[in-house]
Amino acid sequence: MSTSNTNETAGGAGSQVDPAVRAELARLRESIDNIDAAVVHMLAERFKCTQQVGHLKAAHQLPPADPARESHQIARLRRLAENAKLDPAFAEKLLNFIIAEVIRHHERIADGVDGPAAATGE
Repeated sequence: MSTSNTNETAGGAGSQVDPAVRAELARLRESIDNIDAAVVHMLAERFKCTQQVGHLKAAHQLPPADPARESHQIARLRRLAENAKLDPAFAEKLLNFIIAEVIRHHERIADGVDGPAAATGE
């Protein structure tokens, strides 16, 4: 989201938004932008760790996927989401997306394809 959208209109009627409302939107959007940046950095750190997991699995001929771990993590994340007042179904979808990407990267590592694009996961 951009904090620079200052020409929004109220109710589509063409009137300018009150400057106080615009300022509050800008403040909230700045917080959202900061949170988005933190999420991206946290995901990058997570994927750095899972890349190491992928190398460890490959070195010991372990499968890229670990269904028992994945099930445990999904249940754990659903509980965390519920406690945080976040939709657990959304949290599960997000984790499933991340898990699928991790497995894809672990498969690439196991196949010996380990470039910058494989530097994310589990």
